[in-house]
Amino acid sequence: MVDRVLRAFTDEDTEKIVSTFHAWKRDKDAYSDVPGFCKSATLDEIAEHGFVLTPGRYVGAEEVEDDGIPFAEKMSTLTSELADQFAESAKLEKAIRKNMKALGFDLPAAAGKE
Repeated sequence: MVDRVLRAFTDEDTEKIVSTFHAWKRDKDAYSDVPGFCKSATLDEIAEHGFVLTPGRYVGAEEVEDDGIPFAEKMSTLTSELADQFAESAKLEKAIRKNMKALGFDLPAAAGKE
């Protein structure tokens, strides 16, 4: 991914797309739907979705392997990491405000800040 919304295709990506399209177009036996990548939707399926062609309605999401870590444990780890990041953010903000003040620029408090 180039950024959050832009993906740069590699030669392998292009080949995957092209070979999938050719399999779908020329040899239905060689084609198969791949969750998160491609789906050959029927006209009835499209009608069920009000003829809306948003890919996610048909393609779905790629299968994700279960890592065996319980959800509560994952959330505990993530919230702990987030708390550490908030603490680091507060330290950085304090240092930046101090440096800006030393330069003669007093920053106002952010709106809605508690």
